Amino acid sequence: MSTIVRSTSIVGGMTLVSRVLGLAREVLFATLFGPGVGMDAFLVAFKIPNFLRRLFAEGAFAQAFVPVLSATRSADGDLEVKRLIAVSAGTLGVVLVVLTALGVAFAPAVIAVFAVGFVDDPVKFEAASDMLRWTFPYLLLISLSALFAGVLNTYNRFAIPAFSPVWLNVCLITAAVVFAPSTHALAVAVLVAGVVQLGFHLPSVSRLGVLTWPRVNFSDPQVRRILRMMGPILFGSSVAQINLLLDTILASLLVTGSISWLYFSDRLMEFPLGVFSIALATVILPRLSGQHAGGRKQEFAATVDWALRFLFLLGMPAAVGLLVLAGPLVTTLFQYNAFSAVDVEMTRRSLMAYALGFFGFSLVKILTPAFYSREDARTPVRCGVIALSLTMVLNIALVGAFTLLGIEGVHAGLALGTSLGAFINAALLYRALKRGIGLTVSRGLVRIIVSTCVAAATMGAVLILAGGPVDEWIAADLWTRVTWLLAAVGGGGLIYALVILVLGLRPRDFRLADVVDTVGETGPGSV
Repeated sequence: MSTIVRSTSIVGGMTLVSRVLGLAREVLFATLFGPGVGMDAFLVAFKIPNFLRRLFAEGAFAQAFVPVLSATRSADGDLEVKRLIAVSAGTLGVVLVVLTALGVAFAPAVIAVFAVGFVDDPVKFEAASDMLRWTFPYLLLISLSALFAGVLNTYNRFAIPAFSPVWLNVCLITAAVVFAPSTHALAVAVLVAGVVQLGFHLPSVSRLGVLTWPRVNFSDPQVRRILRMMGPILFGSSVAQINLLLDTILASLLVTGSISWLYFSDRLMEFPLGVFSIALATVILPRLSGQHAGGRKQEFAATVDWALRFLFLLGMPAAVGLLVLAGPLVTTLFQYNAFSAVDVEMTRRSLMAYALGFFGFSLVKILTPAFYSREDARTPVRCGVIALSLTMVLNIALVGAFTLLGIEGVHAGLALGTSLGAFINAALLYRALKRGIGLTVSRGLVRIIVSTCVAAATMGAVLILAGGPVDEWIAADLWTRVTWLLAAVGGGGLIYALVILVLGLRPRDFRLADVVDTVGETGPGSV
């Protein structure tokens, strides 16, 4: 097994553990709390630092820090790496302490901005503001964790950063079980999780011999280099997250439960997105950075091509499965106690809308590292601004259309608009790569795309014909639901694999060494 496949397997496997626990967490949320005032308030208070985490820590900082760290390690060695980590941690820490203090002090104002609809509901507004004071410091802790995760990833130590999110789920699950129905306890658990996650990274970084006390130095050339990249990346790498947050703002103006329905459906869509797409993006960023620094253009293009091949192989059945099995998934995982049949239907509709955009979100995750590894942060910003603007127009138009037409589940219009916007962003990024570095879709990749689409469509058709109506799933008991769902997932996976084999795809089509040899091939079937 090649190093990059092994690394992706490690990240994917650890992420799978985290996502499974994440699903368990959502099941408990749905069962013990259900969509309502308390859960809507907590989700907003949790989404704000979580959004900033993805935007700032795992988005802008990670995408800017890893290429600079990789280049520093290649050119100057571990002593300079140690110094860079010290000044980066110190400078980042000061900024985050100030930002956290402002977020805690002005929590009501932040809620008024991010959940406009809560202003007219004193109960929701006060609850969300109180919980935000507990959840906002999570941004400080998880951002420092992201810094040390970037260090470990640069040294090809992927397991610890990939496993770290498990602790957030463990803390939230514990709080839900012990303190339900108090949603305030969930907010405290978020803060505790941040402390645990930061402490979890430190021993591994220390063993590398590069851990030292932080130093503040805004004038350091390497820090300024990172900060210059972070500005554009701050927006460009996180368009999907901005779209989801804008969905929350608009959803706060809709009926109670809309935020929760969108949240639960988004979490189900994020499961395969994290296991496949984000795992691939995490592994290829340091590799692409090293290849760019070494001027190895063909290897650079081959790595992107390889990542897209694996994305289609694993992501295509996941996207179709989410679309076709939306109702059974929501029913089996969430429809207990406080989660009603109406909640199932509303969550199912938004999940189907998000499933349509799964590949758009995934392609953005894979393509953006190709820019940031070359320290090009401006191009994703241009693409992101266009995509975000069009997405907002689509969101407002679809919500308006659903309302005028009397379509039940207006919130699903937000999910659909966000999904369409993801494809717009992905198309713009690919066009920019094609123009900028001459990236093409090789004949081998085209063959894989066609084969996986045919196999996934066949799988989906069989699942539709074999599946029953959602009402039958709702009427069934827990073990019957689980049995049916496992049979559907297992049977669908088997059908997909058989069709893939019949169409001639083999392991050699996904070996990086073979991709390097064939990625430059053009002719009929290349794009």
